[in-house]
Amino acid sequence: MTPTTPSSPRPINLADVLEAMADALPDRAAIVTMERTWTFAEVDDRATRLANHLVSLGVQPGEHVAVHATNRIEWIDALYGCLKARAVPININYKYLHDELAYLYDNADCVAAIIAPEFVDAVEALDTPTLREMVVLGEEYDAALAAASAERLDNGRSGDDHYVLYTGGTTGSPKGVVWRIEDLIRAALNAGRYGAPLDSVEQLVEEAVAVETPMVLLACGPMMHGGSQWIVGNGHVAGHTVALYTEPSFSATGILDLVEKARVVSLTFLGDAMGRPVAEAILAEPDRWDLSSLAAVSNGAAPLSDGVREEIRRALPGRFILDSYGSSESGAAGSRIDDGTDGGAAAPRFTVNDQVEVFDPEMKPCPPGVDGLLGRTGPVPLGYYKDPVKTAATFKEVDGVRWVLPGDFARREEDGSVTVLGRGSVCINTGGEKVHPEEVEAVLLRHDDVFDAVVVGTPHERWGQQVTALVQRRDGASITEEDVREHCRSLIANYKVPKSVFFIEEVPRTPVSKVDYPASAELATQLLG
Repeated sequence: MTPTTPSSPRPINLADVLEAMADALPDRAAIVTMERTWTFAEVDDRATRLANHLVSLGVQPGEHVAVHATNRIEWIDALYGCLKARAVPININYKYLHDELAYLYDNADCVAAIIAPEFVDAVEALDTPTLREMVVLGEEYDAALAAASAERLDNGRSGDDHYVLYTGGTTGSPKGVVWRIEDLIRAALNAGRYGAPLDSVEQLVEEAVAVETPMVLLACGPMMHGGSQWIVGNGHVAGHTVALYTEPSFSATGILDLVEKARVVSLTFLGDAMGRPVAEAILAEPDRWDLSSLAAVSNGAAPLSDGVREEIRRALPGRFILDSYGSSESGAAGSRIDDGTDGGAAAPRFTVNDQVEVFDPEMKPCPPGVDGLLGRTGPVPLGYYKDPVKTAATFKEVDGVRWVLPGDFARREEDGSVTVLGRGSVCINTGGEKVHPEEVEAVLLRHDDVFDAVVVGTPHERWGQQVTALVQRRDGASITEEDVREHCRSLIANYKVPKSVFFIEEVPRTPVSKVDYPASAELATQLLG
């Protein structure tokens, strides 16, 4: 790594943030795993060498590079190394099979892949005419980095360089959300600074130097998920340390081992599928881990149900639960600090700024108490990669102002906050009434005998759709279908109560812990016969 002293302000680009932090705080821990710690200087050096190697392979500015691996330090190399080379890292879901991979590699126009050896055969089986190079992790990769130049590239990076995040595709084929990197930093990677004004990279460094004891944030989800990439970005934009979970599969005990070792201050879940096992592991062995460093539990990507919140509070008394609302298209659009005093509302309510609005179908702001579509303005994405139709449907201009409408129904409250009701794409229309599955799922998960649940709409001759629940019982529980309905009737309107309840071994979820609604709907239809 060769430090540089720019004669003009650095562009607001994540690669420049890393370089500036490495110059000012070379020995501060940037990434911590169970195996070792990497300083900002070490992370910067690795990313610089990878960037030079990619350029030597012919990767041009703006070209797309697949990152196809489970969590490991090379994922961090790839994120920053691509941006240093002005290439675009593309998050590949490593659990995808042949057809899914073929779609993603083709749709993203990947010219190179930074790939773990266990996935090479799957990619070689694809017909990918754009793919020119594969950089295989392991000895080949290590040798390439060792041989590459440590001189930083002078290639005209700017805040206009692109960052593309492929969505999980829980309700359809994945879409590549295209951001200007400066807009991404302002919209999604500034939460570590609590959304404070961001004037320059130099300002960020000055603030980071002034903090003697940086926080340690834990990215426990897969880096192929935007939420985990954004935790890394939020940490480093504020000069903090990020703990990276690198086991091949999720383990609650493994997460807690890392919390203890890295002295994690903020632990981030991606919904119930991570929150519940961690809480239950602590409750089962309350004296196993020293969790005294842990000040807060954060959550994003999927909502925590009230039942899981209560378990987290029992497992980690005295900690706040910091909820964030956002999406691949909106960035971080709302937040709330849950100290347990909100009475257990089924739908989460967030504090938002004046960049967030709730619109009716004519794109007029909804008055308080009226449901509509949530929108955000300000630094928003450019659109979807190679999909002008979906771009036009999601990104709207109102009175000369550009808005993104990610597809979430919401309601403005009298105090100015916004209650997020759920995804419109999975909304159930039963006899003319709209039912948001997330609301019913939250109610189901408040029952002590329910471990996990998903709610879908299934065809019904009279109502068009009916509310159907798939429920995973707790081990040893004997809850019945009628028990479930009686529990729901006590908490929500009758039209929202599941008409059919099926008990299943495990709720279908995507590799990033979100409910897989298409798979769940298919299973429910099969069970209904």
